Amino acid sequence: MEREDKGIVCVTGGTGYVASWLIMKLLQLGYRVRTTVRSYPDSNKDLSYLTNLPYASEKLQIFDADLARPESFNPVIQGCTGVFHVAHPIDFEDKEPEQVKTQRSINGILGILKACLDSKTVKRVVYTSSASTVVFNEKGEDILDENDWSDVDYIRSLKLFGASYMISKTLTEKAALEFAEKHGLDLVTVVPTFINGPFICPRLPGSVCTSMAMIFGDKDQYQHLSKIQMAHVDDVARAHIFLLEYPEAKGRYICTSVDMTMDKMSEFLLARYPEYPIPTPESLKEIKRVTYSGLSSKKLLETGFKYSYGMEDIYDEAIKCCKEKGFL
Repeated sequence: MEREDKGIVCVTGGTGYVASWLIMKLLQLGYRVRTTVRSYPDSNKDLSYLTNLPYASEKLQIFDADLARPESFNPVIQGCTGVFHVAHPIDFEDKEPEQVKTQRSINGILGILKACLDSKTVKRVVYTSSASTVVFNEKGEDILDENDWSDVDYIRSLKLFGASYMISKTLTEKAALEFAEKHGLDLVTVVPTFINGPFICPRLPGSVCTSMAMIFGDKDQYQHLSKIQMAHVDDVARAHIFLLEYPEAKGRYICTSVDMTMDKMSEFLLARYPEYPIPTPESLKEIKRVTYSGLSSKKLLETGFKYSYGMEDIYDEAIKCCKEKGFL
């Protein structure tokens, strides 16, 4: 039986964790997908994990585009009905100044949004944001929602690892929403918490590395687990597609399904995976705790979207994948 052709969509940053999983889901659903990779085809990257996906030979096209050259996205977006902007500069080591990275990210997304307007075919843009655009402020509330924003000066004052990423994500999402509002462009943003689970990209994704710190015995990461919310990568990808297709979607949507403290995670992992060197709650008492407000996924759930994966699924599948790829 011939599958329905759902038209052409673009996914930026196709080699990333979420983007590669999203491409796989879109191909399964009958979309024709154009994705962007920097310096393609001269980058010498092995992209077989994308080109070997089911339906990729007929329905996946890979293009060279770079956020530093926003105009490079124009030909990719022309003719698309939807655009998923997932790409973002990642530089946790701060090799470049914060302002440089932020400006590149903002210029990139504004160039992409202009290309969407000029195309006359793009009906909606879905932007992948981050929980770091919401949680860093001095409100001190237990639960935050889509109306809350991180304060970039507050982020700077905390001197956190990866602060420049948090700042650039916050300012990029704000710039995108302002542009869309001003020009009448239909833009929805997905705001995921930590993303964990399996992965098809060859490297270990940073969010999986942190979420799995107790399995890996990576003590330096334990402080990030004081209070952690997460979602399965498949739920995050499905939320992106759902929000592309859901007619009434508007504004920001927090995407999170699991809420854990460091001690609860330790108890859960000890009981389920005794073969790994999981720290006991007692041994974690010395770890410096950084507590964040929780995030509510109420707005997304009210659209009718349902999460398919719980804590057990997330860790079972992440561990299985890490074993298969030689990380465990």
